[in-house]
Amino acid sequence: MTQSLTLSQLTKSYQDTQALRDVSLDVAPGERVALLGHNGAGKSTLMKIVLGLIPYDSGEVRVLGGAPGSGAARAGVAYLPENAAFHPALTGLEQIRYYLRLRGQPARLAGDLLERVGLGDAAKRRIGTYSKGMRQRVGLAQALIGKPRLLVLDEPTSGLDPVSRRDFYALLDDLAAEGASVLLSSHALTEVEARTDRLVILSRGRLVTQGSLGDLRRQANLPIALHVVPHEGQGAQLADALPEGRMNGTGLHLSCAQDEKLTTLSRIAGLSRIVRDVDVIPPSLEDIYSHFSRRDGQ
Repeated sequence: MTQSLTLSQLTKSYQDTQALRDVSLDVAPGERVALLGHNGAGKSTLMKIVLGLIPYDSGEVRVLGGAPGSGAARAGVAYLPENAAFHPALTGLEQIRYYLRLRGQPARLAGDLLERVGLGDAAKRRIGTYSKGMRQRVGLAQALIGKPRLLVLDEPTSGLDPVSRRDFYALLDDLAAEGASVLLSSHALTEVEARTDRLVILSRGRLVTQGSLGDLRRQANLPIALHVVPHEGQGAQLADALPEGRMNGTGLHLSCAQDEKLTTLSRIAGLSRIVRDVDVIPPSLEDIYSHFSRRDGQ
């Protein structure tokens, strides 16, 4: 399978600052990849290189089989910046028709694109009256022109309300199911935790780790939390049976290492006479991100 995006030993410096150091990364067709990292980690530099906006010092970059910024790459790549800006005097419909003409597409498709991003009712309003979230949806509509094969999205849900964010990721799911690749950067870790296929963590220009959420949990090897709820009146007995735990008003909290999970659950199962329920709480993406950032000296 030909990769939508391939980076190999990518390096980029700005005078005395090394923005990217030997970064290697592939994105497959239909794959949703989240690019995570602190401010200055190199995310924006990487995206600009992929888009062909800035040169790189060394390494190799292939975008849809061609060089970044080439005609083939530009034809199949869409970009949505964090702060999308449009002419305030134009309506949403007029703005998208303009972009369609620039891409050689029929202007009549504008209404369908705006409907797809939830702006059908506001299509004839001037963009100057739109909220930031609505302007972001105009940006998403223009990114969908021409059925792109690779979407590069920089903080794409900035300014969106929770319902709009849910709808946005549902749209990304549909695009990925149709074979489009998605590379997005985000600081909203709880959003991307369940809505991407692979997570890539950058720190100080280096790729610290990458993989699925399960892969990163195994690599980080952080403790697992458990919340054990006793039957009514059995709290004291539960605390005696699991002295390493901590009781609160609703139950007993304890943690264990990854390789002790099954043993710990077996112990709890043996207390079925006094235990009503148990919740297993694996490390969140925020926990994992903090772990790798601290390990890298952040």
